[in-house]
Amino acid sequence: MSRKNSYIFTNKSHTTKGIMATILGVISLVTLAYALIMSYRNSGNVPREYGAAALLVTIFAFVGVTLGVISKTEKDKYYFFSYLGIVLNVAALAVISLILYAGAYGVGM
Repeated sequence: MSRKNSYIFTNKSHTTKGIMATILGVISLVTLAYALIMSYRNSGNVPREYGAAALLVTIFAFVGVTLGVISKTEKDKYYFFSYLGIVLNVAALAVISLILYAGAYGVGM
């Protein structure tokens, strides 16, 4: 028995906190990419503003992971943006961790 023209209607929607987590993840990764590219262009001479931006990226990433996890606990919602936000923010935290590791142990010198 085939199902022709069968539609499923639902009241589900995307979580607002999941969308915000995704936005924070994108902002974090774009800011880190910009800081890394500009640092490379300046031969490693990094102004203080890039350090401040990295600190804000860390704060944004922690808030983004928290929002993603909280949005995952909501019932009857789509969780795509929740998962995407968690992945993007964890990636931003991983990049910050690699930068700190390279700076602390002189990797790449």
